[in-house]
Amino acid sequence: MSQFSPTPEVEGQVSDAVSGNWVDQLAPRLSRPYLRLSRADRPIGTWLLLLPCWWGLGLAILSDGQFALHDTWIFLSCAIGAFLMRGAGCTWNDITDRKIDGAVERTRSRPIPSGQVTVTQAIIWMILQAGIAALILFSYNVQAIILGFASLALVAIYPFAKRFTWWPQAFLGLAFNWGALMIYVAHSGILRLEAVLLYAAGIIWTLFYDTIYAHQDREDDALIGVKSTARLFADRTPTWLFAFSILSAILLGIATYLACAERETLSTLIAMLAVPAFWMHLRWQMGRFDANDPIRLMMLFRSNRNAGLIVVLFFAIAAML
Repeated sequence: MSQFSPTPEVEGQVSDAVSGNWVDQLAPRLSRPYLRLSRADRPIGTWLLLLPCWWGLGLAILSDGQFALHDTWIFLSCAIGAFLMRGAGCTWNDITDRKIDGAVERTRSRPIPSGQVTVTQAIIWMILQAGIAALILFSYNVQAIILGFASLALVAIYPFAKRFTWWPQAFLGLAFNWGALMIYVAHSGILRLEAVLLYAAGIIWTLFYDTIYAHQDREDDALIGVKSTARLFADRTPTWLFAFSILSAILLGIATYLACAERETLSTLIAMLAVPAFWMHLRWQMGRFDANDPIRLMMLFRSNRNAGLIVVLFFAIAAML
């Protein structure tokens, strides 16, 4: 079984949540099971859903050379929408995976398998979160709204991917990085090649970080027959991680170069510096990867927030020039 077994410090705390998180310490007691169901006590997932959205906005501004007041709303609404849709997606995932989660040491303390929330309550909570997120989506242009609703198919399929493919991380990447396309279009009104390449870079990045994450559960997954790239790659994981890091950086670099075609040299240079800086962070993760250390695996997985923020920072500076 998995070696990841921290002892919960408060009643109902999920085992892989950060100790002392705001949900367990500050949220009203009645709301805690629902916030845990949305992974509000584990915010890294919200970051990883949000960052491709900010990448898309930054790339669109670099391409158009224009920052409009509406972009401020897009920037802020991405954060709210990512929190809500990540919560709705996690709720859906836990509904479909409730039996699997009960058989895995790291996940058996989640709200549904531990009995904190019923399936009916979870469905109602999921609909509520998705409904509020839809109100935000309707503030965007028609093209972005269409893309937003199209993403629901990916969200619906993802929890089942590990049952029929060794590459469920690819399905996660398709869903988690959709915001790069949607928010690019929310700003520009059209979808260009650079946005598609950025989306592809994000998908490969997801394969990188979620393979690291999946190594925490590979023993339990093998026992219950759940597939993952961690099980598929096994001892060859470092080689695959290196390949993913290179491919993601190349796609990011081409997308950035295309977006900066009409910009000044200094602005282009700063935007392009995002690529080696991003890759260096992935390289740092590879140097510390240990498939048999679940605590380190979780630390590396969470560090991808900083990897994604590096790109946001360089894009933001370049866009201001």
